[in-house]
Amino acid sequence: MKKMALTLFDKIWNAHVVESIPGGPDVLYIDRHFIHEVTSPQAFTGLERRGLSVFRPEKVIATPDHNVPTIDQHKEIKDKLSRIQVARLRENCSKHRITMYDLNHPFHGIVHIIGPELGITQPGQTIVCGDSHTATHGAFGTIAFGIGTSEVEMVLATQCMLQYKPKKMHIVVNGTMQPGVVSKDIILHIISRLTAGGGNGYFIEFAGNTIEQLSMEARMTVCNMSIEMGARGGLIGPDEITCSYLKGKTFAPKGDDYKKSIETWNLLYSDQDAVFDMEYTFRAEEIEPMITYGTNPGMGIGISGTIPSNPGEEKSLQYMGLTPGEKLMGKKINYIFIGSCTNARIEDFRQVAGVVRGRKKASHVRVFLVPGSKQVENQIAEEGLLEVFEKAGFEVRQPGCSACLGMNEDKVPPEEYCLSTSNRNFEGRQGPGARTLLSSPMTAAASAITGEITDVRNLL
Repeated sequence: MKKMALTLFDKIWNAHVVESIPGGPDVLYIDRHFIHEVTSPQAFTGLERRGLSVFRPEKVIATPDHNVPTIDQHKEIKDKLSRIQVARLRENCSKHRITMYDLNHPFHGIVHIIGPELGITQPGQTIVCGDSHTATHGAFGTIAFGIGTSEVEMVLATQCMLQYKPKKMHIVVNGTMQPGVVSKDIILHIISRLTAGGGNGYFIEFAGNTIEQLSMEARMTVCNMSIEMGARGGLIGPDEITCSYLKGKTFAPKGDDYKKSIETWNLLYSDQDAVFDMEYTFRAEEIEPMITYGTNPGMGIGISGTIPSNPGEEKSLQYMGLTPGEKLMGKKINYIFIGSCTNARIEDFRQVAGVVRGRKKASHVRVFLVPGSKQVENQIAEEGLLEVFEKAGFEVRQPGCSACLGMNEDKVPPEEYCLSTSNRNFEGRQGPGARTLLSSPMTAAASAITGEITDVRNLL
């Protein structure tokens, strides 16, 4: 009898089902649980009310990132709410014997950046966090997704959670990218075509020779934004690039264990005859540097394009102060944010340095450059990039989510445009009344130099 063909998602999911409830969800075992200071306090309070402790604390990793300052991290936190949240995280981790990488720890950083760079994230795992961009870890061939606070409590108490199995989508990208086009442009292009709701109810597997040629850091950007089209998450099958990236990482398998792990990871792929519920194909040559113009990530255009006249987008355009038929290229910009769990890895900053080296930012532009972790912060200095950025007039800060979501001091003033390498452009996302335009780090860097929205290809 022929064995049933399975997708990569099926293989990982099936291996983690503890029990299937007839007519209901599956009980899914969770390999790794990341927590931070914003969505965990209520979960711990829930445990205490029920007289429960954390079931498997060794499976939980904590770090403060969302609401932490990005300057003077060695001093007491000034903001009262942030100070309370971080203190509560410290107390809960100490009480329940959970590993926490606190501010100033060598491993501190944005939760979705430290997991991969430390080798905690590994192929074939199930990973959750009380943060929607947990999908980032899917770049390693994992089922990774964000969960709500009540689910955080459930996983802390049982290391399992109730979950309905999503449908499966296959997105294939083939071809060669144009100079100046990077993974952020790929995913913004896909979302612009499928819309912000095009992935509702699905888990996406990204494939094709364009995806296969991407570095691990570039793949993380693609998976990170899979949820911006409404998907539950996204993943990419592990390969030689994945294995090479993990080799030598702090918590990755070593020696014979590494060799055995590779043998297991090599089995993680979608069978040739595997069936997906939905499939799309894109050509890389058709993708140019992308930018968003509205208030959801699906409202995007190529940098040389004009704002379309789409029914239902009137309110968004009014908020953004834009009109159909208008070009964004050449529009004056006063704020640039380069960072977030989407684009705050060392590869992103190398790309930025490649654009700005020997140049200075426009005098009217303020540039926040925020590394995603202490390791990235140190790499920026060690590789000489810090000098490049400081000479260009960029403000280089300390690790944190920063102006991605405007929870701390790093906010954009009302009605000001900010070209951002983050993942969301909702109303007020970067501060009350702020107007966010999403782009790649290269587009952001080029625009910082010229002081207006710029096609990076003109500066290469």
